[in-house]
Amino acid sequence: MFRPMRRSRQALPKEECEQILRRGSSGVLALYGDGGYPYAVPLSYVYENGKLLFHCAKAGHKIDAIRHSAKASFCVIDQDHVVPEEYTTYFRSVIVFGEVRVLEEEAEKRAAVEALAIKYAPQDTAGSRRRAIEQEWAPLCMLELSVAHMSGKEAAELAKTRPARKVTKE
Repeated sequence: MFRPMRRSRQALPKEECEQILRRGSSGVLALYGDGGYPYAVPLSYVYENGKLLFHCAKAGHKIDAIRHSAKASFCVIDQDHVVPEEYTTYFRSVIVFGEVRVLEEEAEKRAAVEALAIKYAPQDTAGSRRRAIEQEWAPLCMLELSVAHMSGKEAAELAKTRPARKVTKE
């Protein structure tokens, strides 16, 4: 169902893709939007246990798109170094495909927002984090994207500097 990467020498192994997802601070969620137009929106996220977690409002374009079609992709750019003298960029990125669901159970919603809060405010105290979450709880919606397929790719120039490696298919 998912296309193989055309330039497989530039493919990143799953473990490296997951490292990129764990260290990234934002990505772009792409959904089937109004009128069949793609709707791509930048989001903060956390990657845990093979799933991406996001927060959003309970109403709006994103939720409407998810209710219409849960299928989505999410892209994180790890590196994008412009090299003008070579007319290229030395890039590294990951794209994930899967389905998004709204977290309905209070316990899973709370665990997801807690994971997000810890990622973006790791030095905060548990009490302060709990107060911030309670303050935003009523309008908060948490989303989970389950990964069906993941691929990562880097510029040929970066791939050349690595020893040959076997890329496992998912």
